[in-house]
Formats: sequence, C-alpha cells, structure tokens
Amino acid sequence: MQPPSRRTFLALGLLTTLTACTADPHGAHPAGPTPPRDLDTPARLRAIADTDLLLGAYDSLLTAPGAQTALLQPLRDNTARHRATLAQGLPSASPSPTGPPSRALPTLPELALMEHRTAESHLQGLDEVSPPLARLLASVSAGNALHAAALGDQTPVKTPDGTTTAGSTTAERAADANAAVPALQAALSAEHAAVYGYGVVGAHLPDDPQRTTARTTHAAHQAQRDAWQRLLTSVTAAPTPAAAGYQLPFPVTSPTDAAKLAVHLETRLTTTYADLLLTLPTPYRPFAATALREATLRAHTWGAPTPTLPGIPT
Repeated sequence: MQPPSRRTFLALGLLTTLTACTADPHGAHPAGPTPPRDLDTPARLRAIADTDLLLGAYDSLLTAPGAQTALLQPLRDNTARHRATLAQGLPSASPSPTGPPSRALPTLPELALMEHRTAESHLQGLDEVSPPLARLLASVSAGNALHAAALGDQTPVKTPDGTTTAGSTTAERAADANAAVPALQAALSAEHAAVYGYGVVGAHLPDDPQRTTARTTHAAHQAQRDAWQRLLTSVTAAPTPAAAGYQLPFPVTSPTDAAKLAVHLETRLTTTYADLLLTLPTPYRPFAATALREATLRAHTWGAPTPTLPGIPT
C-alpha cells in the first residue's frame, strides 16, 4: 500500500473543515447544559414586598395619635428583622429601616388580617425553593402568625396541601417517600417525647385553666403524633414506637416548673420542625411548616418570649 499523498492529506483536511462548518456554521461551541432556574430570588423578593407593606402599616399606626406603642413597636421591630434576613445577599433589596407609607390608617384588626395573610403568602410555592429558603419562609410565616395572634386574630392559617409536583413519575414519588422516612421518624420521635412531657406538665398543675390548656395541648400532640405515624405507614415504613420514658431537662416539682417545661417542649419542637424543612422532600414541607407554626403559638401561650425567627437560632 502506498502512503497517502500530499493531495490526500489536503483533501482530508478540507473534509474536516467542511464537516465542522456544516455542524456549526457560526463556529460556536456546543451549548452546555441549561443552568437551573433561580426560584429563590423571586420568592424572596415577593416576601420582602409583603413585609414592606406590613412595615408601612406599622409605621402609620405608630405615628398616629394614641398609638399602642407597647404592643406595636416590638412587632414592628420583629418585622424589620424579618425583612433584613430575607434581603440578606440581595443587592436589589437591601435592608431598609422603614416600609412604604400606608395610604390609609389601618385598624388593629386590619393589621392582624395583614399579618395573617402574609403568613399564608410566605408558604405559597414552598415546594419550589431551596431547603434553606423553605426553612426561612416557614419560620417567618410562623412569626407572622404569632403577630396576628398578638393583635387578636385567631383564624387558623391555611397551609398549602402537601402534594407531589405535577408530572412526577411513580419512581420519583417513591424516591420522595423513601427520602422522607428518616425525617418523618425524627418528627415522630419528637412528638413521642412531647406527649410524655405533657403528661408530666398536667400532673403538676392545679385544676385550673392552665391544666385545661395542658390537657388540650396534650391531645394536640397525640394527634400530631398520630399524623406522623399515618404518613410513615403510607410510605410503607414502620413507625418508631415510643420509649418507656424520657429524661426531663430539669426536675418538675411545682406548677411553675410545669409551665417552664411546656415552654421548653414547644420551643424544642420549633427547632425540630424548622430543621426538618432542610431535609424533608418537597411534598412533605407543608406538614413541617404547619407543625412549626403550631409549636410557636403554643410556646407563646405558655409564656415564651416572641422570637424573631421561630425555630432558627439568631
């Protein structure tokens, strides 16, 4: 066989050039993978806009004659901290000390309704954002619900249903369920401990309204425990049984100790449920957000101070 001639090499080079030009006539490099959409920034900007409306309403009420400063100022300060946290790292929404002025002076019930609706709006699209932002939005929502309650609104906050993303395959739904099991077991274990703890709380309270509250709360934790058990059963996982007993954080020998234990139990649960939002698959986030809010409200009922971000250390 004769070695390729110079003409052959030239022809091969021309063929390579023509092939390259035909594949990409503009000489551009093949497009890489499409970068993921940034869903966090729009969600944060929406939350900031809602918070700005609240700040404007608080500022209008605080500057009005006869303002209830003792009630409103701490809530306004918490709202400003919410905004600062939501805006952290967003140059287009740097923290601002004041919100836009409200067009009309709201009443306290109207401000309570604004807080209530803001608590609900923060939970819209909770399944679309990153786990850290889901945790933050659920925490801020719980704070808004607490503000609404302090202002007199007792209406339950609506949480979006926990549903699997539309169009997901059976395999994806099964993967979500499998990934949820450790977090669901952690939630169940926390509720087992709370049920035990409230048995101790109720045993050390006199037969008065506080004891009635303890009984009601004990029943609420039993219901929450049962809900986690049903979820685990629905994903074909065996629920972890309760332990025979749980170690208390301090001795309980008086009604004061009992109320202190109730605060401890609920505050610990807010941290548990906030952290669950970092690990739970998206279809289960609404369950944790609801539990976080309820624990926040119950902790406040027992005398816990109003936290800036329930369940998140600040």
